Amino acid sequence: MPTPANAARYAWYVIALLFPVALLNYLDRQMLATMKASMVGDIPSIANKADWGFVLGCFKWTYAALSPFGGYIADRFSKRYVIAGSLFVWSGVTWWTGHVTTFNELVAARALMGISEAFYIPCALALISEYHFGSTRSRAVGAHQTGIYIGQILGGFAGYVADSPDHGWRWAFSTCGMIGVIYALPLLAALREPPREVAATADAAREPASGVFRGLLGNRNFILLVLYFTLPAIAGWVVRDWMPEILREKFSLGQGKAGVSAILFVQIASIIGVLIGGALADKWMQKTSRGRIYTSAIGMLLFLPALFSVGNAGTLTMAIVGLTIFGLGWGFFDCNNMPILCQITRPEWRATGYGIMNLVSISCGGFGDWAFGWLRDHGVALNLIFGAFGGIALLSGALVLLIRPSADQAKT
Repeated sequence: MPTPANAARYAWYVIALLFPVALLNYLDRQMLATMKASMVGDIPSIANKADWGFVLGCFKWTYAALSPFGGYIADRFSKRYVIAGSLFVWSGVTWWTGHVTTFNELVAARALMGISEAFYIPCALALISEYHFGSTRSRAVGAHQTGIYIGQILGGFAGYVADSPDHGWRWAFSTCGMIGVIYALPLLAALREPPREVAATADAAREPASGVFRGLLGNRNFILLVLYFTLPAIAGWVVRDWMPEILREKFSLGQGKAGVSAILFVQIASIIGVLIGGALADKWMQKTSRGRIYTSAIGMLLFLPALFSVGNAGTLTMAIVGLTIFGLGWGFFDCNNMPILCQITRPEWRATGYGIMNLVSISCGGFGDWAFGWLRDHGVALNLIFGAFGGIALLSGALVLLIRPSADQAKT
């Protein structure tokens, strides 16, 4: 039986093990956005911006549709096998992406990527919540999310790789796929299940799926959290997927500089945001069970000036300032979604619950990517689009404050 000190150390070791997986998952997503010009130039069957929006969207729709299933599997079986298996499939599909030659092949590759990633995030965050409870949960989730942001930062430099005559976009995807394969087996060997998770899995296995989904969807607080998780994420996906192209066109930048300008500052700010937001939320929870809710709501307030600045930017500097504020607010939001979910639902339902949240959020994000491309094809001004996102953020802040968490549940 591990001592409390050893258990605490291993809990943080789990974050270190999952960090590279989170990084790779989001490196792939950001590379696709950053290397758009090279990929479109090399795959002539991608005809317009709406087609590219469909490429981005098909990943999200597949990812979204299978996220509840991925979460349900994670709640009932070994999370370490689900995570390692997800990484192995991700690696193969990433390698294949570097070898596609047509629009249809790229769509198929992105759809398969959605299948692999649907099994990772719900499972990983549920595993983290089993190892970290009480005073470390928001910080632990935040530390894991920094892997996501660093992956996006590295992906932001992919434009330079795509422009390099010695490398190119195909080399970037193929190399990342090989790295993932190499890491999958050591990850499986080093991860282990927490004792509390084993007991929860045994209880969950005896419960029919209909009871799990009925219990979640009949929970008022869960429905509010799903809406809150979804609405800001539409703006988040557009910023992540389209901002390199927006800056490239608006300020006549090269592909490399546009990718770095769109990604670097917002993700550094997000890292700062999750570290500050996670620490603030955990500390605030010592005084009130709504501490994580209040911290997340602060993030929504930061979205308002950020989206205004991005939509109305007359200079690259103004756009970067807006993106930096957006990233800070995103960090406050991102590190507290699973911890809030832990306060309103049973431990053995958490991965399934997060999977449902992904289903709604990412489906809407996929339509958001497509709709943004359609709106830009039809000449709709950026300030109108981002102004609408600001209104959505304001509504989201009101929704999260309506959630009524259980103080006892936060300790499990």
